[in-house]
Amino acid sequence: MTVPRGASPQVSAGVPDDGTRVTDEDVLRRLRTETAAEHRAVEDTLDLLSAELTRDRLVDVLTRMHGFWLAAEASLDAWAQAEPADAARVEWPRRRRAGLFAADLGTLGAGPAANAPELPAVAGTDAALGRMYVLEGSSLGGVFIDRHLATLPQLADVDRLSAFSPYGERTGAMWHAFRTVTRARVAGGGDADRLVTSARETFAALASWCGAPSTVQQRRLPSSR
Repeated sequence: MTVPRGASPQVSAGVPDDGTRVTDEDVLRRLRTETAAEHRAVEDTLDLLSAELTRDRLVDVLTRMHGFWLAAEASLDAWAQAEPADAARVEWPRRRRAGLFAADLGTLGAGPAANAPELPAVAGTDAALGRMYVLEGSSLGGVFIDRHLATLPQLADVDRLSAFSPYGERTGAMWHAFRTVTRARVAGGGDADRLVTSARETFAALASWCGAPSTVQQRRLPSSR
């Protein structure tokens, strides 16, 4: 998700913001450094911090993100059914946001996404946490996006949106909880390589879907969604 250039990397990329020091082997540090290129590609593709952001462009981005979140959440729901204890540990149901994207589109007078990308299934908890790193990290950048949108005169008539920054004052707490579970997973024998690979693949899929969805395998969504 877009974060202002020059913003603290503690906010933009998942480095601990609680004063703790991390080693080179820390999985959150690996996620930050090894997904940096893919993360930047998403920022550049969405360009939500542009001063020229228009209502039509915002609708386009939200539509594409809604489709992506639907696909990503479907894969994580399947994982949660297979690994309910792990899903509960990371509070997965509280982190679902596809409905918020749909609501924001309604606020802008647009309908929900009609298409979604075909994402690979998440093969276990390590892959699920890697995918969630991308989804959850976007809530940090979303704080900056919300602030930016509020400054744009061309969007002055748009009510506050909810999907970019879904947790409000609890954004930091929700991110801290996710970091804690992720570190504990790896410390307990989880596969850090698989977790990082999943995050990189999810970032790449998001950038591709939002930048050029015609090049990404997609599926038509039922009209009821």
